[in-house]
Amino acid sequence: MSNSKNLSINTLLNKALMTLHLASKEHLASKESSNQDAQTYDSLEKRQSVKEKILAYNPVANYQPHTLHYAMKSLGYLPDPILEGAIGYLKGPNSKQYMHANAHLRLILAVNSYLKTPLELTPMPELRERFTADAVAMQSPRVWQQASTTMLSNIKPFTKKNDSPVSWKDETITNADDGDMTVRCYKAGGKKSGFRRKRIHNPDETVMLFFHGGGFCIGDVDTHHEFCHAVCEQTGWSVVSVDYRLAPECPAPAALKDCITAYDWLVEHCHTLGALPSRIVLAGDSAGGGLSTLIAQQLTAPSKSAWADLGIDGQKMFNLLEKLPEPLAQMPLYPVTDIETDYPSWELYGEGLLLDHADVAVFDAACLENSPLPRLHILNSPMLGDNSKVCPTYIVASELDVLRDEAFAYAKQLRGYGVAVETYTVLGAPHGFIHFMSVHQGLGQETSNIIHGFSSFVREIINTQSQLAA
Repeated sequence: MSNSKNLSINTLLNKALMTLHLASKEHLASKESSNQDAQTYDSLEKRQSVKEKILAYNPVANYQPHTLHYAMKSLGYLPDPILEGAIGYLKGPNSKQYMHANAHLRLILAVNSYLKTPLELTPMPELRERFTADAVAMQSPRVWQQASTTMLSNIKPFTKKNDSPVSWKDETITNADDGDMTVRCYKAGGKKSGFRRKRIHNPDETVMLFFHGGGFCIGDVDTHHEFCHAVCEQTGWSVVSVDYRLAPECPAPAALKDCITAYDWLVEHCHTLGALPSRIVLAGDSAGGGLSTLIAQQLTAPSKSAWADLGIDGQKMFNLLEKLPEPLAQMPLYPVTDIETDYPSWELYGEGLLLDHADVAVFDAACLENSPLPRLHILNSPMLGDNSKVCPTYIVASELDVLRDEAFAYAKQLRGYGVAVETYTVLGAPHGFIHFMSVHQGLGQETSNIIHGFSSFVREIINTQSQLAA
């Protein structure tokens, strides 16, 4: 295996960025008849005004190493012939294979496939470190700038119209087994308009409890910071992201127990985030989406017999669940809902994408092999439990995803029980697409649409409840 195959995506694209930048410039210069391309390049190179520079200023210490963000985003400005040539060189997918994925996204998939090494060959601590480094490097540096640290932020002539700054703070709380656990709490600031600032803190009095993905083995509050920041900024809701314990050191159901404990903490502290205990919404992606569905199930119909399988600790958790308020709604994104059934998408998209059969096998073994529960247990697979009373659910699926059809199966089961369900399928998107929200224009727009769709879904529930109570 060549050394290049062992490089992270971040390292390779860092080295390729200057070459691609120069290639793009030369191509645009040679296309004198293509005014649109030339204008695109010129717009990228234009100088910022003094006001823009002042508004963009932040202390250098607030920046993470985001070179991967610029590299991957820059690929999208290259002409399609260059992108298609690179895809062909890397033996990546063509437009007939993934008809809804444009050349930019297919190149991202091709680079990932070229660099990917089998997960079982990488020690889990190293895999976590690499995943976190690449995930953070893909995020926009803008979302790592604390609202309170922006230079001249209090000088009103320089404030941006309709800007809703986001601040966040990490809190240490107790996990399910009396250890320490981090939760990151996001709050939106007031809306700004010209010279006057109208403060509207969390007008819906809603807070999202978010569970990150990563196969229950990798990921943390940093890897999903950009998405949580976007939810807070776009909706005005507060967001709490949970850094639950990971497998294989802490196999199932440790993550589930930690997330329920975080829910209990949030019920007690949501007033500090401008929210009501009755307006907690759940969300998570991939493994985190599975945790969302399990928690929504157990908060509405806790299974005494299932928790009894964990002895005294399980009984304590069951007692806790019985006293907690139900969530208002949930939004699982491309979730894990069924750990046993082979759906058609398992065969269609199990190779060559961001999550493949081998990845699932590694995460599955790490999470379940040393679990005190049997594999096919209610607390491991949400489709096995009682979902008849689950809260209203907004399900997001990815077209090019091995887990796509189990998201649809979960939606079908909920509808069969009369649960209010909406589904949103992102065409041409792979599993884990929210990590590309700021480097791929189409996926960025889709992510914004999803946040808007879920917030509208929740506000409709709130309005309906208010009308019934009147």
